[in-house]
Amino acid sequence: MSDSGHVHLRIEAGVASVIFDRPQARNAMTWTMYEQLMAICRQLQTDASVRVVTFRGAGGEAFVAGTDIAQFQSFGSAADGGEDGVAYEQQIDACMELLTGLPIPTLAVVEGWCVGGGLAIATGCDFRIATPTAKFGVPIARTLGNCLSMANLARLQSVWGAQRVRRMLLLAEMIGADEALACGCLQTIAEPAALDAAAQALTGKLAALAPVTQRVSKEGLRRLAMHQLPEDADLIRTAYGSADFREGVQAFVDKRTPVWKGQ
Repeated sequence: MSDSGHVHLRIEAGVASVIFDRPQARNAMTWTMYEQLMAICRQLQTDASVRVVTFRGAGGEAFVAGTDIAQFQSFGSAADGGEDGVAYEQQIDACMELLTGLPIPTLAVVEGWCVGGGLAIATGCDFRIATPTAKFGVPIARTLGNCLSMANLARLQSVWGAQRVRRMLLLAEMIGADEALACGCLQTIAEPAALDAAAQALTGKLAALAPVTQRVSKEGLRRLAMHQLPEDADLIRTAYGSADFREGVQAFVDKRTPVWKGQ
């Protein structure tokens, strides 16, 4: 696609700043952007100068508004589409494993929409701060008709709790910043003008603490969340191979409401 977007990395005084830069599409992730994010995470894995990483969307309207749905037009139908879905979810899992496996504290700075793949990225971070208008969710039951991998579900459940994840997935509800703060998913809420200062205060505190304790504690929590995950390829094939998924993609492209048939 011509508008593939960019993921930028800047490192200054021990703080790495990762920016999702596609504001005209609410920073919706393209395949290129996922590849760039993975490359950045690999670089940060071995950079001993970095003590903390922040992730943020450009433009002030969204953190990341999911994966660009138009890309799913290339997926095949029925069985082929199911296999394309399995490959896609495996790629997302590989990206998230790199992000959650970073040996240093990570912070998502959220303005506006944090949806789908964006929610996965923010949830994969150790901490989240947000503006009052931030919205968190995975409204694929309304928009696309696909599903999440088992690993993605496990990460969401470990942070947001099972019932909120049900609301996100089965009811396509969006969770507001106030609720996210009340349930402990947000560290703090800050007005847009105060967001930079809030991020700097938290990154400064994280960078001053014992890095070995942070590293091994992160890894221990990651292992607990990912322990003995069940198989999921059959579920993914069912969703991505369905006529409903193809309808969801086409409806998005046509800018209309999908007509679900349960097939």
